[in-house]
Amino acid sequence: MTSTQTSAIAFLKGHGTENDFVIIPDAGNAIDLPAAAVARICDRRAGIGGDGVLRVVRSAAHPEARDMADEAEWFMDYRNADGSVAEMCGNGVRVFARYLEHAGHVTAGEVAIATRSGIKRTHLDKDGSVTVSMGRARLPEEGVTVTVDGRSWPARNVNMGNPHAVAFVDSLDHAGDLFTEPPYAPAEVFPDGVNIEFVADRGTRHVAMRVHERGAAETRSCGTGACAVAVAAARRDGVDPAVSGEPVAYTVDVLGGTLTITEHPDGEVEMTGPAVIVAEGTIDPAWLADH
Repeated sequence: MTSTQTSAIAFLKGHGTENDFVIIPDAGNAIDLPAAAVARICDRRAGIGGDGVLRVVRSAAHPEARDMADEAEWFMDYRNADGSVAEMCGNGVRVFARYLEHAGHVTAGEVAIATRSGIKRTHLDKDGSVTVSMGRARLPEEGVTVTVDGRSWPARNVNMGNPHAVAFVDSLDHAGDLFTEPPYAPAEVFPDGVNIEFVADRGTRHVAMRVHERGAAETRSCGTGACAVAVAAARRDGVDPAVSGEPVAYTVDVLGGTLTITEHPDGEVEMTGPAVIVAEGTIDPAWLADH
């Protein structure tokens, strides 16, 4: 944090299927948040606690988002719990959209949000759910093998603006504790790390998952991960909307709830799920700087 920051910093807390975030409104891009400050905020015992930080910045005020300002007024500057910068967070986008409504910046309906992986289109539904157009999945041919406690599985490479390795298992218990990143090989397939999903079948077009998120260990939910899982499951099941011409929807159970993922014939993947603002307050800048 900059040494000139002396006033209290406003924050809110929100979650989407229990993937929780600290939201920091910063319309003018005036607050410097180095990795150590983000990690301190996200510390669940000594800080506020969260899987990441959503900094809310006007696109025109942020160098990474200025070229998107004409289409999306607001930029989601997302950081993982360890302070590292992330391209995208699907649950985070839903919570971000809910915050914009909560703050009076937008009303229910269509809302465009700028992210590091492009503009995401959201729809604030009247029932409290938020639908996000997550873009198209890319399916690179190079996969990896994931190993936990002596068991190994092939993991499909799915990119949703960030990288995922999706492994289908008989039981989610096979994922182990997920405190640390499960080993995978060859490592060079994901030079910047990867989110690893373990997936078990629950019924027709219905799966359950656990995930180790890059920079955050196991989380209660991962939106881009659920999208990657649905696309990987569809291909495993021999379903491709681009071929059939019909959309396909999968129910994906995460530890924190349920998401509905729909892939359309044009390749667009939509995610629908809840997003809730639960609290708001202020951060003492002296505490944040003391690290």
